[in-house]
Amino acid sequence: MKLYWAPNSRSLTVVWMLEELGVPYERVHVDILSGAQDAPAYRAIHPMGKVPALVDGEMTVSEQGAICTWLADRFPGKKMAPAIDDPARGDYLRWMFFEGNCIEPAFTEKANGWSTKKSQVGWGGYELVVDVLDTALKQRPWIMGDQFTAADVMIGSAVNFGLAVKMLEKRPSFEAYDARIVARPAFIRTGELNKRAVAA
Repeated sequence: MKLYWAPNSRSLTVVWMLEELGVPYERVHVDILSGAQDAPAYRAIHPMGKVPALVDGEMTVSEQGAICTWLADRFPGKKMAPAIDDPARGDYLRWMFFEGNCIEPAFTEKANGWSTKKSQVGWGGYELVVDVLDTALKQRPWIMGDQFTAADVMIGSAVNFGLAVKMLEKRPSFEAYDARIVARPAFIRTGELNKRAVAA
């Protein structure tokens, strides 16, 4: 497997996912600061000219939520996702895509000072997103309960980033969840990989 990535980008979510899985993969650095993401060869892999993108044999998948969903299903023995016929699968899929469909637009809303109406935006509004996330994380250690899953890679990345850049206020549920996230060995390895890439 080849992961096309760049340090200090959304692709760190997928690096973390791969580190959690503990499977062999190759990282291919796309120099987004120099515009390498817009080279025709890379646009053939990811038409949006973004990172991450994952290539596994003849299969290519882009968008971090899609990649993490696919990887969790690709390696079922790692137990990073409920089985297809598990009733918990519906809630799992909701959280897998809550980051890209709700959290990220809500952060963009806050950063840009947008005024939104719940009926007009798919994420409903910043305060709603934050409150729904807070309620869920008050109830359990991981987003699906006692079991860490790929949904925690997605949600955990967003909470960690949101706290770091002050897109999320320091509510007890967020801080406790983030403390569990940053203690994970795979998350620590991902940070070290990112630091080395930035230094290089």
